[in-house]
Amino acid sequence: MKRILISIIALATALGSAISAQAQSYPSRPITLVVGFPPGGPTDIVARVVGEKMRVALGQPVIVENVSGAAGTVGGARVAGAAPDGYTLNVGQWTTQVGAGAIYPIKYHVMDSFEPISLLTASYLWLIGRKDLPANNLKELVAYAKANPGKVTSASVGAGSAGHMCLVDFQNKSGTLFQHVPYRGGAPATQALLGGQVDTACLEASQTLPQYRAGNLKIYGVASKNRWFGAPEVPTVAEAGVPDVELTFWHGLWGPKGLPKDVVAKLNAAVKTAFADPAVKERFASLGHVVPPVDQQNPEALARHHKAELDKWWPIIKAAGIKTQQ
Repeated sequence: MKRILISIIALATALGSAISAQAQSYPSRPITLVVGFPPGGPTDIVARVVGEKMRVALGQPVIVENVSGAAGTVGGARVAGAAPDGYTLNVGQWTTQVGAGAIYPIKYHVMDSFEPISLLTASYLWLIGRKDLPANNLKELVAYAKANPGKVTSASVGAGSAGHMCLVDFQNKSGTLFQHVPYRGGAPATQALLGGQVDTACLEASQTLPQYRAGNLKIYGVASKNRWFGAPEVPTVAEAGVPDVELTFWHGLWGPKGLPKDVVAKLNAAVKTAFADPAVKERFASLGHVVPPVDQQNPEALARHHKAELDKWWPIIKAAGIKTQQ
C-alpha cells in the first residue's frame, strides 16, 4: 500500500509539473478564435480587431474561424467540446450566450461549459420606425400600437435575438402588442424598413445611423440606461416614456471549461493590451462600440455580467414562448 501511495503521489506531481510547464510555455502555436457567424458581421469584426492585437501580445498567430449556424450555437459547440488548452476560444455575444441558450436544443450550457476570459465590446440598440409611420415620438408610437393591437409590424434578425427581446421587453412594459417579423440579418431588416414592408424594428444603432442621419428612418429611443455617444440627441426609451427597457448587445471571450488559470491570465492580459491601444479604441468608436473600463476587462466581470443577463432574460424568453425558426 505504501508503494502504491508513493506511486500515486509521484504521478500526481508529474502531471502537475507537466500542466505547469505547458502553461508557462503557452502559447507555442496558433490560436483560433471561433466566431459563430459569417465574415463581415459585428462579431467577426470584433474578433478580428482584438485578435490582431492579441497576436502581437502573445507572439503567435491568432486566426478567426467562422463556424456559423443555429444563431451561433454551432460555433459554441465546437469550443465547448475543444481541449481546454487555450488554442480554441470563443468570441460570443448576447445572442449566442444568452438568447440561443433559452430556445435552441444545444448539448452544452452557454455559461457552465465555458471559462470566462474577458468582456469585449458593447453596442447599443434603438427602437426605430419607417419614415412615414404616423407616430413621431415614443408616446405616439405606444398610442398608435395600442390603437392597432397586433397590426404594427416589427422586424428583428431572428427569433430570440437581442432585437427580438428588445421588442418583447418593450411590449411587456408599454402594454402594446406588435407583430414580429424575423429576418436573416440586420441588412435585410433595415431594407424592409426603408422599403415600408415593416413598421418598426429594434436594431443596432451603429448599423442604422447613416439612414437616420439621411432622414430615412424615425428613431424613438435608445434601449439603454444611457444615451448613445453616436447620436447624443436621441433620448433613451426611459427618457421618452417607457422605463426599464435596457438591452445592450455585448461581446465576450471564453475558452472551454477547465482552461488553466495561468492560460486565462495570459489571454486576459493580451485582451487588456489590445484595449489599451488608442487605435483599437478609435476603431471601435468608429463602429459605435463601447470598450469596457479596465476594471471590467477580466474573467470575474464577464462571469458576473453573463449570469446577470441569464437571470434577467431567460425567464422573459421562456414566458414569451419563443421557439426556434425552422
